[in-house]
Amino acid sequence: MNLADTELVMGILQNKGYSLTNEITEANVILLNTCSIRDNAEQRIYGRLGNLKKYKEGKQSAVIGILGCMAERLRKNLIEDKKMVDLVVGPDEYRRLPEFLDGAFAGEKGIGVKLSRTETYDDIIPFREEGLSAWLSVMRGCDKFCTYCVVPFTRGRERSRSLESIIPEIKLLSERGFKDVTLLGQNVNSYNDNGKDFADLLAACAAVDRDIRFRFSTSHPQDMSDKLLYTIAENDNLCNYIHLPVQSGSNRILELMNRTYTIEHYYELIDKARKIIPGVSFSTDIISGFSTETYEDHIATLDVMMKVRYDGAYMFKYSPREGTKAFNMEDDIDEETKSKRLSEIIDLQQKISFEINQEMIGNVEKILIEGDSKKSNEFLAGRTDTNKIVIIPKLHGIKIGDYLKVKINRATSGTLFGDLI
Repeated sequence: MNLADTELVMGILQNKGYSLTNEITEANVILLNTCSIRDNAEQRIYGRLGNLKKYKEGKQSAVIGILGCMAERLRKNLIEDKKMVDLVVGPDEYRRLPEFLDGAFAGEKGIGVKLSRTETYDDIIPFREEGLSAWLSVMRGCDKFCTYCVVPFTRGRERSRSLESIIPEIKLLSERGFKDVTLLGQNVNSYNDNGKDFADLLAACAAVDRDIRFRFSTSHPQDMSDKLLYTIAENDNLCNYIHLPVQSGSNRILELMNRTYTIEHYYELIDKARKIIPGVSFSTDIISGFSTETYEDHIATLDVMMKVRYDGAYMFKYSPREGTKAFNMEDDIDEETKSKRLSEIIDLQQKISFEINQEMIGNVEKILIEGDSKKSNEFLAGRTDTNKIVIIPKLHGIKIGDYLKVKINRATSGTLFGDLI
């Protein structure tokens, strides 16, 4: 989502005559796009700003700015107290960036952190360099108010782009040769454009170009409809992959988190999806060590992982975020316990991922070639529609963007290896 916002900002600035440079020493404007979801991201931004200070000192005309979710939280600290940056601009005020930059070059400090109930940037085409994969925001903000989450406070309330603004952007991506598009939203399942829901949007996107694979993130279990599941099953280019955050296996913790579903309801969704979409794969988010989490609650989370058997998971220690309801709850799980429980969650997930991938040995999979393997330019990396990376030997004539059938012959917990058929 932050990458999509970065492309949006680049589109706005390019329209005003700015151009990108790959050399930071040449830059007149240096912008850091930030995230407030976890505390460690916030700590890293101070270190990055410290490193950037030398570029500003060596070039008086350089402007340094903070964009995104940290803008509101850190504006006083960064602009007034530490005087580290020239402007801070939140997620709903990117249109004003050129105006703020003009002011910054004139010696003014720019602050734009108001949240909007209407801004979707649906008339702005993001700047995307040539490539294979694109990230496309279809909605912004969130109305769920999970007690641990800062998103409603940093990105505002939920609002959807019009379907009519999204489809032309998909057509443009098709014309430019993009083959893998991820539709983004804090909770894409609650997309609503005058009665057209997310299933309608997915079906419309899929029809634009059957050669483009479509993925989406993130889903909330409360809003996962049967219609959406059937839409995925009926369209071959809608990937058989669903990211469905569970967060905890304990109903007591889920209630404290204000997740608005029970584990029993979650299991029903998983079972229904597997019946409707053959071969569907799941990934999830898990928070370890939420306020008052007992050992029994932790075991319940491990139990969910063993029952669902996720293909992958994003797993984190709980860190209280100022402004959320959970911030006022006692963060009573010590770091050692959080770390131990998180290690157990990670170890179990790696074991499950390894077992699932071992079961795929001998399977024939259709993959989309994305480029060279990270470890060797003698091999190519591709991806299945269930979001698994597959490594194959590089052969003459294979190009980025090709769809190939490969037979899986080896697997680790994170990667499949195969040969071209």
